[in-house]
Amino acid sequence: MPVPVPEERLRFGFGTNGFALHRLDDALTVLADLGYDSVGLTLDHGHLDPFAPDLGRQVERLAGRLDRLGLAVVVETGAPYLLDPWRQHTPTLMSTLGAERRVDLLARAIRVAAELGAPVVQLSSGPAPEGVPEEEAWKRLAAGCEEVLDIAREHGVSLGFEPEPDMFVDTVERFLELRNRLGDPDRFGITLDIGHAHCVDPLPLVRCVELAAPYLVNVQIEDMRRGVHQHLEFGVGEIDFPPVLAALKHSGYQGPVSVEIQGASLDAPEVARRSLRFLKAAEPF
Repeated sequence: MPVPVPEERLRFGFGTNGFALHRLDDALTVLADLGYDSVGLTLDHGHLDPFAPDLGRQVERLAGRLDRLGLAVVVETGAPYLLDPWRQHTPTLMSTLGAERRVDLLARAIRVAAELGAPVVQLSSGPAPEGVPEEEAWKRLAAGCEEVLDIAREHGVSLGFEPEPDMFVDTVERFLELRNRLGDPDRFGITLDIGHAHCVDPLPLVRCVELAAPYLVNVQIEDMRRGVHQHLEFGVGEIDFPPVLAALKHSGYQGPVSVEIQGASLDAPEVARRSLRFLKAAEPF
């Protein structure tokens, strides 16, 4: 009788958008000291602004810093007001005006990822465009994704498309619809946010993991309540985490599982400490 091979432990990370009041260098030091394996780096005004005139120099320095700290990295593009100070996550790839600005941002993120050795860039659809029929929105989104995917392939980076509440693509099944419209391309995977799936996806969480598993390139995690898009500390919301973590392990996913609690900044080191303790205790062996 064959002896079962133990599944590898999950690799936990933390998103820099939960350390908005820290300098990026300091946030990375805290996370490494706490024992995190990786970091979800959100490109934003305060943390590696992708429009900074000295971006190249900053990226080179950051690459060395991450290497010395032993932190893997995924590049995130979910900063809500990076392109528009009035409206979150706009313009989008579906926008009538300004879609090229979203493509430019994603291209910058891809180049940053390539220079940092990050295998994945996270992106999302943004909100549905006002007054645009759904089929037209699908066509625009697919066309924009194809353009960005070409850039990603040139740089050897994969895209991790994230379904999010209140956005045009908000469930795993709608991600699968988008992937089908693109012709099931390589390097177009999914960023599965566990809290988001609990919030809006009609399917049970474990089933969401099973559907996403063949395309998983990035995982984000936090607690949440059904129908309320608020990223909560573990144990405050409704999610039963051991079965979800077991499903992730069973899927064979070996990428980062990054804590995504944007509101943690006022107490970021302790939130990060508590989060890692909770996840390690909840991970089945």
